[in-house]
Amino acid sequence: MKKLVLLIALLMSSLAKAQSPKEILYVGTYSTRGSEGIYVLEFDRASGSLKQLQTVSNAKSPSFLAIHPSGKYLYSVNEAAANSGGVSSYSIEPKTGKLTMMNQQSSHGRGPCHIAVDQTGKLAFVSNYGGGTFTVLPIQNDGRLGAATDTLKYEGKGAHPQRQDKPHIHSATVSPNNRFVYVCDLGTDKVYIYEFDKTSGKVKPAVTPYASVAPGSGPRHIAIHPTGKYLYLVEEINSSVATFAIDNKTGALTLLQDNVKTLPADFTGNNTSADIHTDPKGKFLYQSNRGYDGLAILSIANDGKVTLVGQQPTEGKTPRNFMIDPKGEYAFAANQDTDNIVVYKLDGKTGRLTPTGTQIKVPAPVCLKLFTVR
Repeated sequence: MKKLVLLIALLMSSLAKAQSPKEILYVGTYSTRGSEGIYVLEFDRASGSLKQLQTVSNAKSPSFLAIHPSGKYLYSVNEAAANSGGVSSYSIEPKTGKLTMMNQQSSHGRGPCHIAVDQTGKLAFVSNYGGGTFTVLPIQNDGRLGAATDTLKYEGKGAHPQRQDKPHIHSATVSPNNRFVYVCDLGTDKVYIYEFDKTSGKVKPAVTPYASVAPGSGPRHIAIHPTGKYLYLVEEINSSVATFAIDNKTGALTLLQDNVKTLPADFTGNNTSADIHTDPKGKFLYQSNRGYDGLAILSIANDGKVTLVGQQPTEGKTPRNFMIDPKGEYAFAANQDTDNIVVYKLDGKTGRLTPTGTQIKVPAPVCLKLFTVR
């Protein structure tokens, strides 16, 4: 009888494992220290472990990634492409999550560092840091990228003489209602607000065309609260965060907090902030700091305002990017200069992150995207 019970338990365990969806972590990298391009890793949620499934050859620094809302395609910027940068499209194999290159397009600017896809999967928004341009690429029915339908060139400079001598477009984030796109210019301390036409692929300034932050702050990346009411902005140069209220009708941003420091009070070294995300319930905000090499943990109040509550070292150098598991169970930190990705368990009640002991080596990891194979 005991053997029968054990056999049934084993069969049920095997069946549950077979039915559990496969989760894939895509890693964009810089083409240095032997990186082969985009790394495809399988994530085991039960154990918290990662294993490599595939590398996709790309020698032009496929740094930042975006996944199509259909789950059928993945896009990468090619940051090191000669002259004008490039953008690549890949098909995602349904059962395995493996990638196959489809086509490439120009990003119409040097140093593309960020890409986002609108919620209909019709448009890709590309930010060119080096060229100071923002480009819209249409996405065709087969997932391939079309030639640019709009490109904006920016002018101006900011207060920091080295970092803000000219515009540096660093990211574009689509609003929850898919009507607006928020474009960060690190060089001029502005977040531009555009309406976009999904049919023509054109953008135009919103009624309130931009929001400004303190001179010398350096807008970089954005996280939007799960309720869609608040927007959080990484201020790279100041190692701080700004909080805005979102007007969903006009796209306008109202500043609630600016220059909220995300470093320990006694830290005296050099630091630049990089990535930012909330947890799925919108109780906590996380921001990566390069130099201090940790993730800042901030609590989010009912009015959207944030308070620094803790720090978690990333067990490596230069956490350029990290991600919070959509289920709120794990966090992943990508340390660019020590070639390692570190896995943490996330406490949904306290926001604290605890290392699981799992690390995996990937050369110069820059961007992480978790995807469930459908």
